Amino acid sequence: MNATRARSLLKISVRGVVQGVGFRPFVYKLATTQGLTGWVCNTSKEVLIEVEGETGTLERFLERLKTQAPPRSQIEKITFEHTDPVGHRAFQIRKSLSREGQYQLISPDIGTCPQCLQELFDPQDRRHLYPFINCTNCGPRLTIIKDIPYDRPKTTMRPFVMCPACQKEYDNPLDRRFHAQPNCCGVCGPQLELADHKGRPMDTKDPIEGTAALLKKGFIVALKGLGGFLLACDATDGKAVELLRHRKKRSSKPFALMMSSVEAIKKYCHVSREEETLLNSPMSPIVLLKSRQGTPAFPEVSPCLDTLGVMLPYTPLHHLLMRSTGRPLVMTSGNLSEEPIVGDNHEAVRKLGHITDYFLRHDRDIYALCDDSVTMVEEGEPQIIRRARGYAPQPLVLPFKSKQILACGAELKNTFCMTKDHYAFMSQHIGDMDNVETLDHFQKMLDLYMRLFRLAPRIVAHDKHPNYYSTRFALDLKRKDPSFHLVPVQHHHAHIVSGMVEKGLQRPVLGVAFDGTGYGDDGAIWGGEFLLAEYHGFRRLGHLEYVPLPGGDAAIRKPYRMAASYLLTLLGEEAFEKWMIRMGQAEKHGMQILKAQVTRGLNSPMTSSAGRLFDAVSALAGIRGEIDYEGQAAIELEMAGKDAKGSSDAYPFDIEDGKDMKVIRLKRLFSALLKDLEHEVPKAVVSARFHHTVARLIADMCKGLSDDLEIDQVVFSGGVFQNRLLQRLACARTREAGLKVFTHSEVPCNDGCISLGQAVIAHAVTEE
Repeated sequence: MNATRARSLLKISVRGVVQGVGFRPFVYKLATTQGLTGWVCNTSKEVLIEVEGETGTLERFLERLKTQAPPRSQIEKITFEHTDPVGHRAFQIRKSLSREGQYQLISPDIGTCPQCLQELFDPQDRRHLYPFINCTNCGPRLTIIKDIPYDRPKTTMRPFVMCPACQKEYDNPLDRRFHAQPNCCGVCGPQLELADHKGRPMDTKDPIEGTAALLKKGFIVALKGLGGFLLACDATDGKAVELLRHRKKRSSKPFALMMSSVEAIKKYCHVSREEETLLNSPMSPIVLLKSRQGTPAFPEVSPCLDTLGVMLPYTPLHHLLMRSTGRPLVMTSGNLSEEPIVGDNHEAVRKLGHITDYFLRHDRDIYALCDDSVTMVEEGEPQIIRRARGYAPQPLVLPFKSKQILACGAELKNTFCMTKDHYAFMSQHIGDMDNVETLDHFQKMLDLYMRLFRLAPRIVAHDKHPNYYSTRFALDLKRKDPSFHLVPVQHHHAHIVSGMVEKGLQRPVLGVAFDGTGYGDDGAIWGGEFLLAEYHGFRRLGHLEYVPLPGGDAAIRKPYRMAASYLLTLLGEEAFEKWMIRMGQAEKHGMQILKAQVTRGLNSPMTSSAGRLFDAVSALAGIRGEIDYEGQAAIELEMAGKDAKGSSDAYPFDIEDGKDMKVIRLKRLFSALLKDLEHEVPKAVVSARFHHTVARLIADMCKGLSDDLEIDQVVFSGGVFQNRLLQRLACARTREAGLKVFTHSEVPCNDGCISLGQAVIAHAVTEE
């Protein structure tokens, strides 16, 4: 008999994102069309397949299993073995198996797929204009799941009993809605409701059309989306946008926009091929785009900036609303300042009723709150700024097998991270840990991830800052159960290691950690750091010189205070008094107190923060002396310098080479910068020269340290590198110096990456 005609049984295990993405129907169709018999089954760990047939056909089946898998599946590992056939007579999909202690990867929420979109607008389709259409290729995932295996009874779709037509699709292995857990239609699924600001239902035949009419009239509507409520208004109506700012107490921080198509976006923004791909991706994030000059750029939406954060509709509800309104809409998180996004209908009335005029809501519960993700494209590659919807809870794959570890993350832009096997499960963006609501959200998501991925970590990593909630949370765990092993991790070490593990770097690197605030090992506030870093430890090699941070957090809210600190510390009282007058701050109440704080060190911890350096220059240049949102002074300084022509000169600075530490001295930088300002050099040129200076000092420091240590790999991390102008200049200069530069892409460079670094460091130090 020909060898290819011999029969065999193939036992296959598939791991990865292979549940809730149409994988079993794909396997069923692949097997039945090739005349194979056997079965496929979901378990808590993997997808198991037994397939029987001729050896040659089995080989083709295995190859197509790898190459033709559903678009939203992500196969990480396939193992298989040949054995003797057992006589399977047909191919079937077996019931899911739940196995104690095992886990399966969970797909993120997925934007509406082309097939569902076509059905949505097809008058002949039974789901025509139904705002909750979905299939195995799209729809809610993380936001509705309570436990695994991912079956309907363990989701917030449990109350919705499928009608016969939906049940038939759900039971048909050849239908793309086979075991689509959120499957529903207008007969049996969630329903929309339009309500007033007090939550009282309104009598309207079509809630979508009713909402569109209200938006066109300038009203604000709170829209219940996938991961929570969004506050919407007409972006072309300046009065409506200003009203939203007033009610939300968000005076100048940019709002996100939703537009109907890439073609619509291109009317207002420059869109590269890579940015278009990112906009159209199943993740459907907000993408930061450069505004077109000479076009209406929504000044009320993004004040003082030449960028817009734009996303495309990613749910059927959004597609319907965008079609009905026919104009760009503001779509910003429905929350109170710094609190998590609101997800519950009753809570929405209580918390958003004074902001919105109306609610467009539905009766499907949101289990896991999840903000929109924010991204940008640099050097042709996507970079995540806020990792949430569309990305979480998809894990990062570690270059080693890790113990089970919980990393509690940072105080601002918090995420937590838990590791197991070769995976790092990072939470969606949690937020700033300074209110009870965020702490509750942190705990609920922590409990959810532990259930989903069968985690029970006994090692807990946290920031070294004694007053951070993450630290207090870890200490409280230890107090309740002394068997927990706590690992304190220095903030900037975590920054660099997160970049290392993301890029698969395991040898020591030079790390440049530039951010606003991080607790230093000497008790000072670090933030302009050059480190020799590896997973299990670091050595501080250099930093920006220390200056006082007058008034602590007050200096962050009022950048002119940092300008005063640099002036007094580096140039003396005469310069301080002169430039306080120039900045319009001389008559401010408390200037003598400010002077005393700096000169005597009263409530003024020392800082090497690069973020505060940018603040000081922004204030001195007359760009921003007080801020309304985090990073505003530095962002507007960047905007001023982005398009300056003929301004590549750098200001002078000095690198003091001490015995064990290099310190960047900035006196000559400030002297030259002030001279430019005195000579009325345009702010754009001053900003550009300053950015070139920071890029040069980064490159010069890295080159010197590289020569000393014979290390040519450099990792940039920290929120300051969200500054696209600085990132481009610093990368270019450092590469020109012959070094390899690595920047973040899969996790944010800001404090959203801290938990990943903490987890990897905790694994390394507990291995020793």
